[in-house]
Amino acid sequence: MGAAMRRIQAGNALSAFGLGFTVPYLYVYVAQVRDLGAGTAGAVLAVFAMAALVVLPFIGRVIDRRGPLPVLVGGAVLASVGALAMGVSGSVPAAVLSATLLGAGTAVMQPALATMIVWCSSPATRTRAFATQFFLANLGLGVGGLIGGQLVDVSRPGSFTLLFAIEAVMFLVLAGIALTVRLPRPAALAPVVPQDGGGGRGGGMRALLSHRAMLQLCVLGFVLFFACYGQFESGLAAYGTEAAGIDPSTLGIALAANTAVIVIAQFVVLRLVERRKRSRVIAAVGLVWALAWVIAGYAGLGHGSQMVATVAFISTYALFGLGEAMLSPTVAPLVADLAPASMVGQYNSAFALVKQLALAVGPAVGGPMGAALHGPYIVTFVLFSLGITALALRLGRQLTPAQDQPSLVPVSRVVAQHKPEAEAETGSETAPGARAGAEAKAVSAPTR
Repeated sequence: MGAAMRRIQAGNALSAFGLGFTVPYLYVYVAQVRDLGAGTAGAVLAVFAMAALVVLPFIGRVIDRRGPLPVLVGGAVLASVGALAMGVSGSVPAAVLSATLLGAGTAVMQPALATMIVWCSSPATRTRAFATQFFLANLGLGVGGLIGGQLVDVSRPGSFTLLFAIEAVMFLVLAGIALTVRLPRPAALAPVVPQDGGGGRGGGMRALLSHRAMLQLCVLGFVLFFACYGQFESGLAAYGTEAAGIDPSTLGIALAANTAVIVIAQFVVLRLVERRKRSRVIAAVGLVWALAWVIAGYAGLGHGSQMVATVAFISTYALFGLGEAMLSPTVAPLVADLAPASMVGQYNSAFALVKQLALAVGPAVGGPMGAALHGPYIVTFVLFSLGITALALRLGRQLTPAQDQPSLVPVSRVVAQHKPEAEAETGSETAPGARAGAEAKAVSAPTR
């Protein structure tokens, strides 16, 4: 791992650490600490998501034209301002405005970070680079959440102000670290030969929409995030407490088990999957998650003891973590390998937008079902998980051998280039091709 990549990964981990201080407590802060009510808290969370949906369709083109560094720094500063403002928000307009800034800033950072990782990695190292990013993001979120939980006190608003201040500082640290990164000069990267018909010369959304493999990956991505991340803190939590009788405090243990599996298993899983076809690894994730939903069904609909139900429910979250560890070295690099050289930022932003849509729709659909329609809820998401397997296998038929299994590509071969506009204007023709380069709780959403 080169110096530039080490700094990028360190900044990514520290920003996730800052997010971990506040993400678990945002609802409680707005609704109870600031006494603005549950309705306002829900509106703040919705605005947080909507801000991302507004900025992501436009930010990809900016990344491709100006480079990822200024976009990342601008997003980090914007998120820092939003975090500081949220920490002192005492009214509904102030909370909503703060959530808008914070949501937009964190959303902008996701594709910018992904593009920086692409620029600083090679086809041989890209899979491991994205796995490391996911590992460090989850580790940062987990540690930040644990420390934040020791500092918060609902009776003291100042304790929450401290958390948001720490988060704001971490965003500025990310910006500062990013400014020290010397990104490789795009002109030094070799030309690429297009490996499929995607991308074309037109560029922009029109080219992306004409790229069949990328469209299939976006559909697959929506189902992935809808069936997993979109249920963590909504439908699955509601199902666990209502159907399985899980104590609310157990939800925290389940989330900790999820993070622990990711942190412990990530690099073991990486060794197992990095020389296998990406499409088949993603298909296996669908089967793992289908098993997780079946176990969740037993926890709520079976007739075992409360202890058995609790263990089964925690196991569900742990199995989700195993699937996430399998996805991190496959999906994000695949987005980038599909992108034409001059559209890496736009492809990353498009996939981040799909993720954000799934995170918005998932709770809206899963929450009511998990709370009231227990049997149909489990059946629905078992079928969605099996759908992941089917979609992944279908996607595999659209990929070139090098896109589906990068280990087949000789280490010395360079398959990616960022082609700046100025170079294009000089008449230096560079063929578009596969280019590697996404997510939050990574983020969490955030980045995850």
